[in-house]
Amino acid sequence: MDIKKDLPAIDSHRDLHIWIIENLKMMPVPERAYGNFFEKYCYVLLHVPRSPKPTQEVSNNLHYWIGKEASAEAQGAAEAFLQLLEEALGDQMVQHREAQGHESDCFHSYFHPGVIYRKGGPGSDCKHVETNMYNIQRLLHIIGRKHVSAAEVELSWNSFNKNDIFLLDLGKVMIQWNGPETSMSEKSRGLALTCSLRERERGGRAQIGVVNDEAEASDLMWIMEAVLGCRVGSLRAAMPSKSISQLQKANVRLYNVYSRGKDLVVQELATRPLTQDLLQETDCYILDQCGFKIYLWRGRRSSLQEKKAAFSRAVGFIKAKGYPTYTSVEVVNDGAEPVAFKQLFQTWRKDLGRIQSGGTGKLIQVNLDVEKLHSQPELAAQLRMVDDGSGKVEMWCIQNLTRKPVDPKHHGQLSSGSCYLVLYTYQKLGRVQYILYLWQGHQAMADESKALICNAEELDLMYQGALVQVHVTMGSEPPHFLAIFQGQLVVFQEITGDNGRGQSACTTRLFHVQGTENRNTKTLEVPARASSLSSSDIFLLVTADACYLWFGKGSNGDQREMARMVVTVISGNDKETVLEGQEPPRFWEVLGGRAPYPSKRLPGEASSFQPRLFECSSQMGCLVLTEVVFFGQEDLDKYDIMLLDTWQEVFLWLGEDAGEWKKEAVAWGREYLKTHPAGRSLATPITLVKQGHEPLTFSGWFFTWDPYKWMNNQPYEEVMEGSLGSGSAISEITAEVNNFQPSQWPDNRRTGHSALLAQDSSQKELELGPRRNTRTASTKARASSCVSDTCSAVSGNLPRERLMHQDAADLPHGVDPTRKEFYLSDSDFQDIFGKSKEEFYSMAKWKQQQEKKKLGFF
Repeated sequence: MDIKKDLPAIDSHRDLHIWIIENLKMMPVPERAYGNFFEKYCYVLLHVPRSPKPTQEVSNNLHYWIGKEASAEAQGAAEAFLQLLEEALGDQMVQHREAQGHESDCFHSYFHPGVIYRKGGPGSDCKHVETNMYNIQRLLHIIGRKHVSAAEVELSWNSFNKNDIFLLDLGKVMIQWNGPETSMSEKSRGLALTCSLRERERGGRAQIGVVNDEAEASDLMWIMEAVLGCRVGSLRAAMPSKSISQLQKANVRLYNVYSRGKDLVVQELATRPLTQDLLQETDCYILDQCGFKIYLWRGRRSSLQEKKAAFSRAVGFIKAKGYPTYTSVEVVNDGAEPVAFKQLFQTWRKDLGRIQSGGTGKLIQVNLDVEKLHSQPELAAQLRMVDDGSGKVEMWCIQNLTRKPVDPKHHGQLSSGSCYLVLYTYQKLGRVQYILYLWQGHQAMADESKALICNAEELDLMYQGALVQVHVTMGSEPPHFLAIFQGQLVVFQEITGDNGRGQSACTTRLFHVQGTENRNTKTLEVPARASSLSSSDIFLLVTADACYLWFGKGSNGDQREMARMVVTVISGNDKETVLEGQEPPRFWEVLGGRAPYPSKRLPGEASSFQPRLFECSSQMGCLVLTEVVFFGQEDLDKYDIMLLDTWQEVFLWLGEDAGEWKKEAVAWGREYLKTHPAGRSLATPITLVKQGHEPLTFSGWFFTWDPYKWMNNQPYEEVMEGSLGSGSAISEITAEVNNFQPSQWPDNRRTGHSALLAQDSSQKELELGPRRNTRTASTKARASSCVSDTCSAVSGNLPRERLMHQDAADLPHGVDPTRKEFYLSDSDFQDIFGKSKEEFYSMAKWKQQQEKKKLGFF
C-alpha cells in the first residue's frame, strides 16, 4: 500500500475535515454526514480553527477514531495516515486516539447536536447519509447531557430503560420516547438531535412525536407497540454512569518514558502539583490523569524514533497499568500544548525563564473608557472591569447575622473579622445592571459567613434575581472591586478587646499600601514587625505619637502619590516621610528591632492559561464536569449550570431552569478549585451569573454575544409542540404505520403493525413473550378492529361520498373526523383539492382549514 499517494487534499476554507478508512484508503466523508460514524470502520479527523478569538489560543487537532467492530488492520492504517498527516502539516498538532463511546470532550465539541453510531458500513460508494430515505426502521439509544450520542440498538423493548431516551425511527415517522427518570435538559437535547436527524436525513419532511408520559400519549404508544410488540414487565434502570468526578481527575502523575534495549522503561518522577520545569525538551513523558486520560508529551529535541513510537508507548503504558483499552490518549508536542494539558501544571510559560507581558503578574495600564469597554467586551473581560467604578455603591456589614448599613463616609473600610455586602449599580447601554460583592474577611466567624450568603439571597429576591453575585475573599479582590472604592480600600486587622469589635487595641500598627492608581490600590494592615516590609512597596507605620510613611527603594512615583492620598483615611496625624535605608532609630524601635525582609517583591506568575467552559452536574455527591472545548454562547442552555474558568476568576452561569442545582453552584466552584490538579488558590473569586444578567467580564470571553438571545429562545415544551404539530398529526402517524407494508421494510428488520397482528398467537408468544395482564380486552379489540374494519380507510381508499359532508358519528370506524380528507385516494384528493396531499399538508394550518370548510371536509 502506497499510503503517501493516498493522502488527501485539504480544503483551507473549512475548520473540520473527516475521512473514513475504507479498503486501506482515506475517503472523504461528505459534510452533511459529519457526526455519523460506522462501527466497523476507523476515521481520521483534522480540526484547524480558522478564526479563533484574539484573546484565546486554540490547538490544531488530529484524531483517529476506532469503531468498536473495526479490524486491527483498519486501526493500523488510521494510525499510519495520522502520522503522515502530521509530517505533512507540521508538528503543531495535538494527536488523539478516540474509542467509540469514550471519546474526548474535544471530539464531541465538533458535533452539534450530537454523534450517531451506525451499524455496518457505508458501502463501497461511501454513502453515509441518504436524504429522503423513508424505507427504514431502527431504534436509537440517545444518551448524554452536554455531549449527546445515539447508537443503534436491537429493535425491542428489551433495549429500553427508564433513565434514557430512545428514538423509534420509522422513516416518515420518528417517535422520541423519554424515560420517566430523564431530566428536562436531556429531553431537550434529545429532541434537538431528533430534529437534526429529520432535517439531514428526511429533508425536514418526517413527523416527530414525543412520548413524555405513556398514559397521555396512548396513540403514540399504540404505534410503538405495533412495531415493538407489547412490553413485558417493568422498565429496567440504566447501567450506572462511569463519569469521572473532579476528585478523581485531581490525581496526576508524571513519568519519564524511554527505551532500554528492547524494554520500555517507565520511571515515575512527580505527583500533584506538577511544575513545568519537570519537562525536559530532550525526553518524552507520560502524564497519567488517574487513568481518565493519558498524555504523552514529546520534547522538541527528543529522537524521531521516540516521537514515532508515541501511541504504541501510551498503549503499552495503559496495558501495564491495567486501564481499559478505550482510555483516551493525547500526544502533545513541545510548544503546541493544549489548554487542558497546561492547566495540569501550577504555572505555564511559553518560554521558561521569561515573564510574558499580559500575564497574571503584570498590571495592565490602560485609560478606561466606559463606552470602549461596552463596545469591546473582550477588553472588559481581560481587564475584569465592567466600567470605571463610578456607579452607585451601597454597603452593609453583617452584624448579629443581619446586615447593617455602613455610613458612606466609611465605605471601603473593612475589618478582617467581618463580612460585608457591597451592591454596585451601573448602566450598560441604557439598562440598569447590578453586581453584589460578598466580601469575607480571613478571621470572620463561620456563622457570619452563612449569614452573608442568606442576606445576599434576600437582596437578590428584592431585586427579582437580577444581581450578579461575586464571592470575594480578603486579599484576592478583583480589580473592579478595588475600582469602586477609588483607591480608598483599607482592610484593618480584627482584634477584639475593650475598645469593641473591629477596633485595634494595639498602639503600633503597620499598613501595606499596594497600587499605582485609584483602580488597583488597596491597603492591608499587616503584623507590625520589620519582616513585614518589602523594598518594592510602601508602608505606613502608625504609633501613639507619630506616623511614618516608608518608601521602599523599588517603589515608583505613582505608588508614592497614591500612598500619600490613601494614608489620610487611616490617620489624620502628620506623617514623616522615611526613605528605605534612612530610617530614624525610633522607626526600628517601634517595630521591635531590625529583621530581614524581601529586597523586592517576587513577580507574579505569568501564565498563558486560556478560559475553559464546563457543564456541571453531580454524581454520588461529587462534582462532574464536561468540557465544551470550542465554546460559544449557544452552549449555554437554560437547563444548565456552566463553569467558566478564566484562571483569575471562576464564573458559575445559572440557566433560568437549572432547578435545585442552583443552590449547589458556589459549593461546586469551591470544589472545583479544591480538586484542581494544579493546586489552585481557594481564595480565587467565584462569581454567580444568572441567565440574562451577564456582565461584560463574563460575556467578553465569548467570541460573539447576543444580548437578546434569551428573549428569542423557544422552550422545550414549545419546540416539542411544534415538532409534533396539532393533535391531528397523530392520526396521520397512525395511518402511516398501518399503511406500511411488510415489503417496505428492510429484509432483516421486523415487520410493521399489520403484519404483527396477522401472526398467529403461538408465533407472538415466541417472538414477543406473553402479553401483560394489564393489557385490557378493549385494547385488543381496538387493535383487532384496525385490521378488520379500517383496512381500506388507512390505506387511503375510502370513496369521497363516505367522507364529504359527513358528521363524525356517520364516518367509517377508525377515521379521524379532524382528518377526513387524508382517507381519500390520491387521485380523488387531487381531483377535489386540485393538489397532492404533500402540497396540501405543507400549507399553513389556517389555509388547510379554509379549503376543508369550502369542500365539505371540516
